[in-house]
Amino acid sequence: MKLIYTNENRFLVSNIKNIIQNAGIEIFLKNEYVAGGAGGLSPFDTWLEVWVEKDADYDRAMQLINNLQTTKNAADWVCPVCNETNNASFDFCWQCQHEREK
Repeated sequence: MKLIYTNENRFLVSNIKNIIQNAGIEIFLKNEYVAGGAGGLSPFDTWLEVWVEKDADYDRAMQLINNLQTTKNAADWVCPVCNETNNASFDFCWQCQHEREK
C-alpha cells in the first residue's frame, strides 16, 4: 500500500477517494475515525489519508490527482455560441449549455 493523498479538509480527501475509486482503483482510507482524538494527537495524525491497495496502481492514481490540479490552473474559455466567459472547470456553457469544444 502507498499513500497518495492527505489533507486536513475531509471534503477534498473524499473527492479524491471518489475519483480514484471511479477509475477502478482499490483504495483504503486511513484515520477515518480518529477526529475525536484531536487535541490528544498531533493535528497531522488526524488528517484523513487515501492509500492505494496495490502498489502497481500508484502511478495511475497520482496521474488522476495531477490532472485535477492541472484543470484547476487551466484558463477560462469563451462559448462560441453566446460569447459568455466560462470557468475552466465547466464542460458546458453555463448560459446556453453549449458543450465545450475540445
